[in-house]
Amino acid sequence: MKIEQLTFTRFLAAISIVIFHFGKKSFLFNNDIVRSLFFNADVCVSYFFILSGFVMMLAYGNKTSLSARDYLRNRFARIYPLYFLAILIVLFLQIRTKNIDLTGLIFNIFMIQAWIPGYVLSCNPPGWSLSVELIFYILFPFIFNRIFKKVKIEKIAVLIIGFWIVSQIVFLSLFSTYEQESNLKDFLMYSPIMHLNEFFIGNLAGFIFVHKLQNKKGNYDVPILILTVLIFFALKSSINFHNGLLAVLFIPLIIVISLNTGFISRIFKKKSFVFLGEISYAIYILQFPVYSLFSAYTIKKYLHINDVTVVFLLQLIILIIISSVLYLYVEKPIQERLKIKRISLEHKLQ
Repeated sequence: MKIEQLTFTRFLAAISIVIFHFGKKSFLFNNDIVRSLFFNADVCVSYFFILSGFVMMLAYGNKTSLSARDYLRNRFARIYPLYFLAILIVLFLQIRTKNIDLTGLIFNIFMIQAWIPGYVLSCNPPGWSLSVELIFYILFPFIFNRIFKKVKIEKIAVLIIGFWIVSQIVFLSLFSTYEQESNLKDFLMYSPIMHLNEFFIGNLAGFIFVHKLQNKKGNYDVPILILTVLIFFALKSSINFHNGLLAVLFIPLIIVISLNTGFISRIFKKKSFVFLGEISYAIYILQFPVYSLFSAYTIKKYLHINDVTVVFLLQLIILIIISSVLYLYVEKPIQERLKIKRISLEHKLQ
């Protein structure tokens, strides 16, 4: 099951993260109206984790079982080519500046940096979230086959919600002390253990959606707007939502967008917007390499552009173009090849 209107939300989240990393000096985002939104946009990584869990259940929720080998092969082929390309670009930049972080590169290549204090943001900083996602992918076949398919949903809900609550308590109680201990910061902010609650709560929401909610379609434009406003005001608070606390708003938002037949979803389902959603992974994982290759210094030197807003928007356009090309000629062909192999295998088994 694919819900196209959800795809565009990935683009919105990815662009918000790019702005969080590189656009804070622009007057477009550094103003009293939207400052709190974009200066806290790292919470969109939490949205990605929750949405990932939700979408996994959309794809597999009705299946009787899940082959771990096929699932992991498909997920690896989906994420690793561009992930590795980003590492190669960073290596090129490190060689050019004669500042090679060999240990960080090795940890990133094996996607284990999120487990190693001091190296979480090494090499390609956004890659930490893929290191976390890898754990989600490894666990999902077991969780799906042994729990969601064999345990009553009521018990699963109690376990997952309980785990989510404990995760929030641990994070919020220790968060105020992490500035004095960098290793604690790396654990609280980036450890896969601290983000499992987001993926699991997304799994739970997706499973309930597939089995109980998917036929309740209607015009949910107003609830979508209300939830969006609530998220905006939540980010104005001093609470840190990095560890999944905003699931209380993200999950209802994901569900109502999925069920919506109103104006907002009709816009989000347009081909151009769906395409932007499809390239969102490339935008996210390539943002650091692209903004480093086409740095503000480089643009100023060769194009004589000094305005920070113009520079940021030019870099963003370059990032979107490169992401589009790589989606069309790298990501999409790999996905289509895997789809053909899967269909061929299914025919052989019939």
